Amino acid sequence: MGATRVARSLPLQVAAVCYRRHGSSIEFLLVNTNGGNKWTFPKGCTEARLSHSQAAACEALEEAGAVGVIEPRHFHLYLHSKGVFWQPSGVQEFVVKAFLLEVTHTRQPGESMRNPTWFGAPEARKMLAKGREVKYAAELQAVIDRALDRIEPEKAVAPTYPESRSPRVILPS
Repeated sequence: MGATRVARSLPLQVAAVCYRRHGSSIEFLLVNTNGGNKWTFPKGCTEARLSHSQAAACEALEEAGAVGVIEPRHFHLYLHSKGVFWQPSGVQEFVVKAFLLEVTHTRQPGESMRNPTWFGAPEARKMLAKGREVKYAAELQAVIDRALDRIEPEKAVAPTYPESRSPRVILPS
């Protein structure tokens, strides 16, 4: 079954992948899940009156107290699950649209039990995997990898020199 078909058959949520530049590295802002035993990105349901990126920005504010600039288009889709197979309600899968949000400042989140915490990329990957099935851990770790692919090329722009009309882009070797 193709990814598009799967995406159309599962309920949709939106996530704000909150990040900041800290020196030469990138840090990600993660929050505790409702149960408090796992880390995740601020995420939730879409809202009819908001675009998907606006809904993701609202989740970032409510769950992490994060304020910043969100990209209008998602950069990644991933699968997320809620529930456990041994409970009567079972496991529900969701397709999540991930939006990059560069955090400019934080304030007290609306949901106090979320414990928003900054992690460097390697640590964020570990924290997102902890306590999850391999399939869903890999989905979340891929979000970090894709986010870095989108964010880090911005660091590679060199200053414009007088003899050039456009900035030179330095590609990683």
